Amino acid sequence: MIPTPHHSAGSDSASDSAPHSTASAAHSSTNAAVQTTPTDCAQPRTTAHPPGLRTLFFTELWERFSYYGMRALLVLFMTTAAAEGGLGFSTERAALVYGYYTMLVYMLSIFGGYIADRIIGARQSVLVGGVIIACGHFTMALHSTASFYLGLGLVAIGTGLLKPNISTMVGSLYQPDEHARRDAGFSFFYMGINLGALVAPLITGFLAQHAWFQAWLTARGLDPQHSWHWAFAAAGIGMTIGLIVYLRNARTLRGIGDGPAISGSQKLGNFARSGLYLALLGALGWATNQVPSLVGVLAAAITLAVIVYAIYGGENGRRTAAIFVLFAASIVFFAVFEQTGSSINLFARDFTDNRFLGHAFPSAWYQSVNSVFIIALAPAFSWLWLRLGQRQPSAPLKFTFGLGFVGLSFALMVPAARLADQGLVSPLWLIGLLLLQTVGELCLSPVGLSTVTQLAPARLVGVMMGGWFLATSIGNFLSGYLARTFGNEGGGEGLADFFGQQALLVFAATAALLCLVPLVKRLMGTSQ
Repeated sequence: MIPTPHHSAGSDSASDSAPHSTASAAHSSTNAAVQTTPTDCAQPRTTAHPPGLRTLFFTELWERFSYYGMRALLVLFMTTAAAEGGLGFSTERAALVYGYYTMLVYMLSIFGGYIADRIIGARQSVLVGGVIIACGHFTMALHSTASFYLGLGLVAIGTGLLKPNISTMVGSLYQPDEHARRDAGFSFFYMGINLGALVAPLITGFLAQHAWFQAWLTARGLDPQHSWHWAFAAAGIGMTIGLIVYLRNARTLRGIGDGPAISGSQKLGNFARSGLYLALLGALGWATNQVPSLVGVLAAAITLAVIVYAIYGGENGRRTAAIFVLFAASIVFFAVFEQTGSSINLFARDFTDNRFLGHAFPSAWYQSVNSVFIIALAPAFSWLWLRLGQRQPSAPLKFTFGLGFVGLSFALMVPAARLADQGLVSPLWLIGLLLLQTVGELCLSPVGLSTVTQLAPARLVGVMMGGWFLATSIGNFLSGYLARTFGNEGGGEGLADFFGQQALLVFAATAALLCLVPLVKRLMGTSQ
């Protein structure tokens, strides 16, 4: 998954390397001597990766396990009747909660980066974030609506602290000129992300939904309706394992992600500014909740500002304008792609025949399919781009392909929705949707971060990366906002309209971006 955040997950992006070979190299590094000086962790090597990579790989694997294990159940738990152990929320309320939560996860990544850069450093931010995440999952294991909301908030804050900074630490393991080894290291790290995202829904979905586990609880005098909370606790256990790995191997990260060398008064001032940022973020969330169209107003204002900047800002202004066009495309992409956890999750539960060889399986298991396809297809895409070399599509054209494939995924669901009037539909419809979305993800998400770092003026790289997170967070909010009408009209025809209207919207955005490709390439100052 590349959210990013891939992810997905926004964005967890793979680099152009073979994961199998890098995994072998990283494994062999564990036999190397432990480094004892701050510079040793990033010391160039001829073959093996720094030992800290293995530590960060397993920490991230378990963090993604906790995140995707909980996210797979979020909307399902909220929309399950209270008499069956859920919260009994309407689809509209559940989808909006989902949208706000995933939006905050990405938006708080900007906050987490600021905390690391200005106050405590990346290494401590990862530790503090992991502790907060674990507390959040264990809080959700309690059976009350208040603990559910509190747990969601803690997970969002903790993820905002951990997610951007653990990726920063991976890059810090290597010297500035070790481009090939760094790319290989990130490929290995990326596999950890997707392994965690693959396994998590299988385990938490089994605990929350499978009849065998509910019968096991009943046989031991436990309430089977609390199976959801056992799954949330499993997510917390996963993050706890990640923290144990991180702390036990802290020596491999010595000298990596240290805090800034500033006085206590400066740190206090930075804490105050971070508090102001959180307050402004809360105000924006409240305003968006009161006036959802505010997102559209903000998007229009930003678009106008970009046009003015492109005209009057010189070369840097034109390159920045190109970035913002791609930001707009990513918002549309994630508004549909992130519905995997909301409307698609509900379709899987309510309208799909979830049986294989006569055996029923939890609907949450579909949430693992994206990671299976990512692990299978990412090496092929890396090979394809390398094979094409200078003949490969330009970044804006890859974004166009990404939008087109995610539009096709929802178009595929139109006949599936109509068939739902006749009974439960085959799982192959959802597998087809997830395959198309994964192809779109591999065209768009890894390219996004690379293009931002390539085009952003040196003094604005951090701001532009924050802009990518912000665009991803807006897309995540819109995914919940669009999913709120799922099933409102009832029947297969209403579901077909739900998927068809959004597919048309994405196709319109795809056509617009395709027309803009020559202009964006000129703004970028490149023929590629």
